[in-house]
Amino acid sequence: MWSVLWAAVRSKAPYVTFPVAFVVGLVGYHLEWFLRGDPPPTAEEEKSISEQREDRKLQEIAGKDLTKVVSLKEKLEFAPRAVLNRNRPEKS
Repeated sequence: MWSVLWAAVRSKAPYVTFPVAFVVGLVGYHLEWFLRGDPPPTAEEEKSISEQREDRKLQEIAGKDLTKVVSLKEKLEFAPRAVLNRNRPEKS
């Protein structure tokens, strides 16, 4: 008798476990949503890394006067350093 009962339970298990798992998952999903509040922004709403970098750079240069730059003649390290400073004239 037990073998017939276990065979019936084994054959009907997917029909019983799927609805139970579905209800448990649904309750857990809504409980988590209720506890966390608003869902996180979707991928379409988030800014990409390059957009975030551009925004940060714009904020950094917002207060600076970009018309005042150092002349290339006055800039000491314009040319890359030559090996052993052979080709670089001595600054006097």
